Order: sequence, then structure tokens, then C-alpha cells
Amino acid sequence: MAILQDLRTLRFWRHFLIMSFAVFGGLSTVLQTLNVTMPTLTVFQGSPFLILTVAISVIAGLIWSWPRPIAQDYSVPNTKITIVKGNILDETKHIVIGTNDTFDTETPVIISQGSLQGQALQRLYGGDLKELDAQLASALVGKPTVGSIKKSGKQIQYGVGTIATVKQSARLIFFLAYCEMDTHNTARSTPDKVWKSLILLWDEVSKKGNGGAVSVPVIGGGQARLSSIVPAQDAIRLTILSFMFASRSSKICDELRIVVRPEDYKKLDRLELQSFLSSLRSS
Repeated sequence: MAILQDLRTLRFWRHFLIMSFAVFGGLSTVLQTLNVTMPTLTVFQGSPFLILTVAISVIAGLIWSWPRPIAQDYSVPNTKITIVKGNILDETKHIVIGTNDTFDTETPVIISQGSLQGQALQRLYGGDLKELDAQLASALVGKPTVGSIKKSGKQIQYGVGTIATVKQSARLIFFLAYCEMDTHNTARSTPDKVWKSLILLWDEVSKKGNGGAVSVPVIGGGQARLSSIVPAQDAIRLTILSFMFASRSSKICDELRIVVRPEDYKKLDRLELQSFLSSLRSS
């Protein structure tokens, strides 16, 4: 279904026609040159060979334009970016989970059970809220605070961009605070706060990730309430740009995997994202 959706896009047909005409033009030039230099050679003339030339052009255009997995390797920095469909909790490498600046965890009163953080509590910690809170508290020791807020649940504010890095088996989980809680326990964010959080995230990954692949969700939806301002397509580009900018100064990791929920993945212009990734090779 994803392939069929890609084949219906204007971008696919534009690229297909450009490549097909390019191949047809190249073959025609070669054949015309042969006709001029060897006028007695008639094997390359006639309708059958014209049909063969058109068929070769169409097949070549399809091969070069056919949708592929969204991925790109880079030499500077030496890394790879991949965009995949799935559930980030199924990933086996380092993962990033978005949270709020008070690091509230209680479900379902404060944190929705259906949110990524709520699912992580159940799947990664077996619903053991005390264990998760203990690990977060340990990871936040020594982190500066920016104030406190009167509300139910946790009240100490660590500020947007704070990362609590906890170890789980052989991997790390980066709990990234990119939302602010208000007195009603409503989490909100803005594009500039998301950008700031991402830049700080890459610094933390660079220091503690040991170069291993890291998987991130689409940052900006869900509890940040930015889906109407920064849709998934733009949120993915924002994540990629912040990663590439941060990688210019030092390598972050071997691979950045952006894991998109199936319901969001089917709405993406995947060919545009591949084109965007390719354009960054020379930037």
C-alpha cells in the first residue's frame, strides 16, 4: 500500500518522466551517431528497434525512480539517517522518549496510558512506576532546576531540554523534556523549544551513546500539541536538520533512526523526504 501511494505522487511521475526521457535521448543520440558514421548499417533502424528503445527507456526510468526505503548514508559526517514505520518500543538500540519538564510519570491521572511515555512504563518497566521514578531521580541528580510549580504530581521544574539518561540492559533510554507542564498538568511546547531540546539531545547522545545507533520518535506531536503547527513531515525534517547541524562539530552516532507510527507514516510524502535526505549530502 505504501508503494502504491508513492506511485500516485507527482514527484514520482516527474522523476520517472525525466529519467525515461534522459535515457531515450541518450540512446537516440548514440543511434543517430551510428547512422551518420555507418550509413550502410541498418540493423538499428525500423519500428521494432524504436519500440525496443522506448521499452528500455521506460524500464530504466522505473528502476531509477522506484520508491525505496527512506535512508541515506553520509560521508561528512560519517553517519546514516533512516526513516522507518513502526513502534519505537520495538527498537533494540538506544531510544529517545519525550517527556515533560517536571518528569511526571503517573498514569493515567497525569500521563496518558496511550502516550509513548505511558506505553514505555508498561512495556519497559512492567508498570513499575516506583522503579521508573527511581531511575529518573538518579539520572537527574546534579541537573539544574529552573523553579517549581504548584500542581498535583511532581513540582520541580528542570526546564525544556533536560535529558534524563537511564540504562536498560545494553542500551540507553534518553528521556527528553521538550514540553512544559502548567498548573493543570497540561503539557505544551513550541517549535523553538523543540529545536533547543533536540540540540541538547544530540550533545547528550554524543557523550553517552558511544556511537551506537539511536532511535527517535516524531518529536512534536502527542503531548506537545504541535501536530497542527508542525505536522509529522515538518517535525521529521526539523529532527534531521538539528542532527546534521550538530554532527558538523562532532559525530553523534553511527545511525539515526526516525521511527514513525503507522498512522502517520502513511500520510508522509516519502519521496520528498528521500529527496530531502539526498539534498543534505552536499550541504
